[in-house]
Amino acid sequence: MGSRCSFFPGLAFLMFGFLGFMILPAADAAIKKYQFDVQVRNVSRLCHAKPIVTVNGMFPGPTIYAREGDRVIINVTNHAQYNMSIHWHGIKQFRNGWADGPAYITQCPIQTGSAYTYDFNVTGQRGTLWWHAHILWLRATVYGALVIMPKPGTPFPFPQPYSEVNLLLGEWWNNDIEALVKQGNSRGLPPNMSDAHTINGKPGPLFPCSEKHTFAMEVESGKTYLLRIINAALNDELFFAIAGHDMTVVEIDAVYTKPFTTQALLIAPGQTTNVLVQANQAPNRYFMAARPFMDAPLPVDKQMATGILQYKGVPNTVLPSLPQLPASNDTAFALSYNKKLRSLNTPQFPVNVPLKVDRNLFYTIGLGRNPCLTCVNGTRLTGSLNNISFVMPNIGLLQAHYSKIKGVFRTDFPDRPSTPFNYTSAPLTANLGTSQGTRLSKLAFNSTVELVLQDTNLLTVESHPFHLHGYNFFVVGSGIGNFDPAKDPANYNLIDPPERNTVGVPTGGWTAIRFRADNPGVWFMHCHLELHTGWGLKMAFVVEDGEGPDQSVLPPPKDLPPC
Repeated sequence: MGSRCSFFPGLAFLMFGFLGFMILPAADAAIKKYQFDVQVRNVSRLCHAKPIVTVNGMFPGPTIYAREGDRVIINVTNHAQYNMSIHWHGIKQFRNGWADGPAYITQCPIQTGSAYTYDFNVTGQRGTLWWHAHILWLRATVYGALVIMPKPGTPFPFPQPYSEVNLLLGEWWNNDIEALVKQGNSRGLPPNMSDAHTINGKPGPLFPCSEKHTFAMEVESGKTYLLRIINAALNDELFFAIAGHDMTVVEIDAVYTKPFTTQALLIAPGQTTNVLVQANQAPNRYFMAARPFMDAPLPVDKQMATGILQYKGVPNTVLPSLPQLPASNDTAFALSYNKKLRSLNTPQFPVNVPLKVDRNLFYTIGLGRNPCLTCVNGTRLTGSLNNISFVMPNIGLLQAHYSKIKGVFRTDFPDRPSTPFNYTSAPLTANLGTSQGTRLSKLAFNSTVELVLQDTNLLTVESHPFHLHGYNFFVVGSGIGNFDPAKDPANYNLIDPPERNTVGVPTGGWTAIRFRADNPGVWFMHCHLELHTGWGLKMAFVVEDGEGPDQSVLPPPKDLPPC
């Protein structure tokens, strides 16, 4: 049976010496050092063996452990045939976009045979984040957990768990994913969907040849466990549940929440969710399972990835029971689950929602078809925001901004679509003539921003998880249909809205977020469905420097990869 995982948080720090982990004694903060070797390894899943890109030969990759206030230094050496960059998803990187990682946004990629050191501080954050490749589709296998423990002596604002376990939900392709994507792009079509979903890189025994590729965690009756759940899948929102066991949600995207109990949870690509689970059932073996949520008429891999929660002393021969997951198109569950998410909002963990807004932005999310003579249907699928499909530059946007290099990007990304229409009516197959360009939106330092993301029925409605780099934001409102600026803001939650770095825009609906633009630099915002990002469903903000000495972008590091 698969590897068992049950360890004490205190021991976690001792387990990673082989990763180059180091703590330097200091009063409050430490320096955590890691060596990441990007290398190709042969891995077998679903009766297929294939070479995949890994970090330190591990799939998923190593866990980064730090404490709030620490400095983290990660040297990434690239031995693979692909150029590489790594994003530390959810780390705010204050003034330090050079360590953010998205290729051609904040850096040029690390060339084969070269290295780059990501050096950043973990300030005012604690909880579960993650890291992943941010170039091509390499995050299919290059990803891992990033766990930030509270400062020494600071307890969790919920019952102390006996032990904690990381659960990384992913996707697996039997074929070379980069070859599939290349083939799809040349034909103007999406690549094949994944062959399986995985829990900690393992699909579980419901798949062929996968009895040994099953993640199992052992629990003791009466004990409470903290599960740090990360959706590292490329293209699927996922439901997750454990047979016979309730989960208490206590944190999302490394922000504590008002606890609530649920039998299943919904987690979009890029998001993290921490839950407490009590081993309070009859000693047995129980499946935990993940399966996609999709309430639009699009094909997805509906097979269930499974792991096993196993009570101590129960033999491996006992057949586990399956959990009741919501139906794959259960919109009502998805909406009601997201409504339950609220920030803790205590004196120790306050909610600083901007109540006054300096800049109102309204972005439509569109899919479309552009002419393509060499493609199968004479068209290529595109993604756009405000009808603009983003074109990646040839050098890092942050470098161009910092060094004032002209001609790389424009700062005229529109605050709203040039042509308003009925965004969510019957399918709109007419292309609005999507334009292409490297167009950014400029934000004044410390200005407050409200951004409404509106799904549209161009080709089809679909749920889109959006990730903003360099920031957390408050999800103040959400709804189905067209956003109504006259009526909808009256229903905003400005008291304890969830604070996140990645938010799902509901199918045929809208989401409103607010944030304060107090982190200068160039910050990527994109759909976290890799398919849509590749089609151009992305943009970036240029946040101007402030006037104070600590309100401007830091100088670039000397080893920043050249273009």
